[in-house]
Amino acid sequence: MGFFDTLKDKATDLAQASVAQSKRLAEIAKLKTANMGEEDTIKKAYIELGKLYYAEKGAAPDGAYAAACEKITAAKAAIEANNDRIAELKESGDEEEPEAAPVEAEPVAEEPAAEPVAEEPVAEEPKTEE
Repeated sequence: MGFFDTLKDKATDLAQASVAQSKRLAEIAKLKTANMGEEDTIKKAYIELGKLYYAEKGAAPDGAYAAACEKITAAKAAIEANNDRIAELKESGDEEEPEAAPVEAEPVAEEPAAEPVAEEPVAEEPKTEE
């Protein structure tokens, strides 16, 4: 019966090792989930920090923040212009249906685009007749 006792001990050890491994993996998953929640908290705090800075110093930002504040100011101006145009279109639509006229969008300040990468021509393989 020594063989069966040894086999039983090895099976028990294997089961305990599996349980321990499962517990480790579960704790790792729990910690990774907690980290994702903390990263979300950081992102929200960064957003709030940016909103506070813009509210306090958006009109006269420090040098390093000027470009970001200008983007926000330009975007807000574009939104306001778009909303004004929407209001105009709604008012004119209530009176009568005007002919369709092209609508020019307000330019939005954008960062310069990267230069396009030229695509290399693909050489065709010679066709062989069978």
